[in-house]
Amino acid sequence: MKHMNKMVSRLGGFSSGASLGGKVLRYRKKQNIYTQGEPAYTLFYIQEGGVRLTARTKHQAAAVTAILGVNDFFGELCLSGYPLRMSTAVALTASSIRTIKKEKMLQILRKKNKTSNSLVAYLLSSVKNYRDHVAELLTSSAEQRLARVLLRLAHLNKNRPALVEIPILSHQVLAEMVGTTRPRVNLFMNRFKKQGFINYDGGLEVRQSLRKVLRSR
Repeated sequence: MKHMNKMVSRLGGFSSGASLGGKVLRYRKKQNIYTQGEPAYTLFYIQEGGVRLTARTKHQAAAVTAILGVNDFFGELCLSGYPLRMSTAVALTASSIRTIKKEKMLQILRKKNKTSNSLVAYLLSSVKNYRDHVAELLTSSAEQRLARVLLRLAHLNKNRPALVEIPILSHQVLAEMVGTTRPRVNLFMNRFKKQGFINYDGGLEVRQSLRKVLRSR
């Protein structure tokens, strides 16, 4: 699998996205989708490609908060009444992204059918993933956090394939996601490669065996 649009789906109920309505727009690699502080009237669903979210505070540089792939939503905070974008969204690769108006999504949620149930489950999972990420920052080593990020990007868990390929991300981006320095990410990535947990060949191959790092102390 050579592109992020062939990643394993985390939300199979929206494989086509057609049930969500809205319109599909195409974005070039590195093209801005929206900018932090802009009005938030819509949310987005990735059908092909990938997206990077970054956020900045007044006195700090922008930090990567998420790398998203096919079947992921973003911009969903508008459903909770947030009037402005809390992050900046940029296409990682050429991407096809469905844009859904806030009012339309709220209508879907109120119908209480298969589509709405899948969406609610996804949103609840997103909240849990955020809380897990905060806990990881407090309790895991930088090496373990990097392993978790790579496994998450590849959508690998115990029930998934043994190998998934994702586009190569810069070590600086990975360092921002993990909360460490680029030299340490370089060190860990080289270690993972020597141990056979990852490999580089156009994309980045992530192997299920990388989970062993999570069990080490």
